[in-house]
Amino acid sequence: MRKLLVLALVGLVAQLIDGSLGMAYGLTSSTLLLVAGVAPAAASASVHLAEIGTTLAAGVAHWRFGNVDWRVVTRIALPGAVGAFAGATVLSSISTEAAAPWMAGILFTLGAYLLIRFARPLRTDRVGGRLRGRFLGPLGLVAGFVDATGGGGWGPVATPALLVSGRMEPRKVIGSVDTSEFVVAGAASLGFLIGLGTEGFLLPTVAALLIGGLIAAPLAAWLVRIVPAQLLGAAVGGVIVLTNARTLIRSAELDGPTRPALYALLAVGWLAALVLAVRALRRTRRARAEATSASPAAAAGAPAEAADVASAGEVPADLAATGTPARR
Repeated sequence: MRKLLVLALVGLVAQLIDGSLGMAYGLTSSTLLLVAGVAPAAASASVHLAEIGTTLAAGVAHWRFGNVDWRVVTRIALPGAVGAFAGATVLSSISTEAAAPWMAGILFTLGAYLLIRFARPLRTDRVGGRLRGRFLGPLGLVAGFVDATGGGGWGPVATPALLVSGRMEPRKVIGSVDTSEFVVAGAASLGFLIGLGTEGFLLPTVAALLIGGLIAAPLAAWLVRIVPAQLLGAAVGGVIVLTNARTLIRSAELDGPTRPALYALLAVGWLAALVLAVRALRRTRRARAEATSASPAAAAGAPAEAADVASAGEVPADLAATGTPARR
């Protein structure tokens, strides 16, 4: 019972993070399951089975709030399902000893990516045009494969790529990626079912993760207003890096003074990323305040669209990078 309560807490924390960042449910829960001693394939299989329920709930909520671009969903979900099924098949066919460093390496890389991404100002550039299928298809295929083999990665791979394209509103990026993940999680679960059988799923673990995730879903909407995504992303990235570094260092059989030196180096890097995240957050808020005070629309009463942008914490494209207006 104590273990199930801990797993439910894992699901709750992972969903709080995912609801605030639009990513990292699989990364967080898989990392913590690996630390708890669960085999890599079983951890990924259990997380993806639980994600069928959590992503369905998230997708319905995003649809009701108008955050879903169904054209993007259909073009990214189907290739993502193919990649996830292939990744689950690959992970199911290799031994636990070989899978552990592979999975830890993927999680470590994605955690480092989160650190780098959230240590810099979050840009929200907007350009015209629609995303093409020749971009969405390969993106979904790669993100789905990484997600299944690493126990997570759909959001960290797909969400930043769509944001960088600048052709979708951030809320629709998050809503479309979360909604399409339902199909990806189902395909990965099917691949694990064929590769591992029913014994590959730890059903009590799945139930605990699912319950924790469903409880956290409404709380995430509150958390995103309290904790800035900039800080939360850097904090979560550091946790993922440090916990998976433990597996990589152990598999490399590094002993003596090398091990503590590596941990110290990673800790310093994490601290530096947090400091940079705080500075970027302050610059963003300062730029937003200057833009609001200088805008004629703000003096006359900002329209509803501007209010929505301000409430979402977004910065105009010409202010996001430097905090000063770009010359037009």
